[in-house]
Amino acid sequence: QVQLVESGGGLVQAGGSLRLSCAASGRTFSSYAMGWFRQAPGKEREFVATITWNGGDTAYADSVKGRFTISRDNAKNTVYLQMNSLKPEDTAVYYCAARHGSRWSSQYSDEYDYWGQGTQVTVSS
Repeated sequence: QVQLVESGGGLVQAGGSLRLSCAASGRTFSSYAMGWFRQAPGKEREFVATITWNGGDTAYADSVKGRFTISRDNAKNTVYLQMNSLKPEDTAVYYCAARHGSRWSSQYSDEYDYWGQGTQVTVSS
């Protein structure tokens, strides 16, 4: 069982930055891939970013490429999402997810085993 707790969300003006954190329980964090997804009101959950078990490879949705950066610190059991140049359309609840059964990243939500409770990000224009 893996428990994920996100933090770092909030209200920010367009063009601003936020850094989300996701702390994971357990002693096997370094052995599995992680991802960030988001869900805006009235929309389906969508992929944002993913990272392999050792941070060696990352992937991003086209909508955030060049503005967001995913990283991880395996010593702290934590994955991060640095979000720069935020836009109103980035407003959503952001979820981190663990792909417990695999070291390799994925952009497909159904390939993730554990999810956090989400953290709200609101970008004002």
